[in-house]
Amino acid sequence: MADVVRRRKRAFIGSFTAAGGPGIVAAAVDPASGALTVLGSVDGVPDPSYLALSPTGTTLYAVSETAEGAVAAYGVVGDVPEPLGPPVPVDGSGPTHLSVCDGHVLTANYGSGSVSAIPVRTDGALARAVSGVLRHSGSGPHTRRQQGPHAHQVQPDPTGRWVVSVDLGTDSVRVCDLRDGSPVLHRESALRPGSGPRHLAFHPGGSYAYVVNELTPTVTVCRWDAPQGSLKPLAELPVLSGPPAGDAYPSGIVVSPDGRFVWTATRGEDVLSVFTVQGEGEALRLVGTVSCAGHWPRALAESAGFLYVANERSGDVTWFALDPATGLPHRTGSIDVTAPSCVVFD
Repeated sequence: MADVVRRRKRAFIGSFTAAGGPGIVAAAVDPASGALTVLGSVDGVPDPSYLALSPTGTTLYAVSETAEGAVAAYGVVGDVPEPLGPPVPVDGSGPTHLSVCDGHVLTANYGSGSVSAIPVRTDGALARAVSGVLRHSGSGPHTRRQQGPHAHQVQPDPTGRWVVSVDLGTDSVRVCDLRDGSPVLHRESALRPGSGPRHLAFHPGGSYAYVVNELTPTVTVCRWDAPQGSLKPLAELPVLSGPPAGDAYPSGIVVSPDGRFVWTATRGEDVLSVFTVQGEGEALRLVGTVSCAGHWPRALAESAGFLYVANERSGDVTWFALDPATGLPHRTGSIDVTAPSCVVFD
């Protein structure tokens, strides 16, 4: 029976407990329909807003997006994640994103504008102390949102050689080395002032990346030079087919596994945008937008031909079947989750 449980495909959903969310929700995934069925939840840390799985898929890591800032590890052999020791402080405030790289969990700390590295033990649990912190510096022209650095995402590049961190407050993407467990700045790439970059997704070909911008509803196409660790902006284009009717704050971005499509989510407008990828990835073309079927889509995830959206303010995770020819999403179902913030799959 244990082997059957381990082979079951699951989704893990983070949520904001401060808004009534249940913490981390585990759900079974039907491979044919994409449907989610809730298995249970755990509320081990406040506001586990972003999650990441270990390369083996046996450990789940969660940020605690609080002023103090922490990260926690969970074993995921059974239906519901089980804590692997107490949360570990990240020496930064408001962590919004994390990833696993070279035996470390890296966190992007929005409040303090920094990136932290926490060593991972052989059993998947976290060491008790941060091994290194890279503190960003700078600002942008947006008087309210860009008074200082705000690291919003951190992840390894496709080769695993570099770490990239996206900073909304400084309109830039930093490329780093991980040396002796510490992130060290290698190069900083400037994006358009005031764009407010939020998240970056790499094309599977490895030579291009796409940055979704929060402060202007756009996406920036970049060339990625892995040997040099260099990111070069090429073009910026809107994620909406016309001027927004009101608030429009892009959030998530996903590239299809075959590299043919890119999807973004925009809060306020509450839409998903569909782009076709041109050539080898050097350009995007906006096909159109569809409703996210909820309110305030905070994050996107693709899995096995389905697109999943965490609609934070309407309290649901909704899934869409993806047309293999056009990339257009078609809503097929949803589950209720209060204040969901991200979805990851094992």
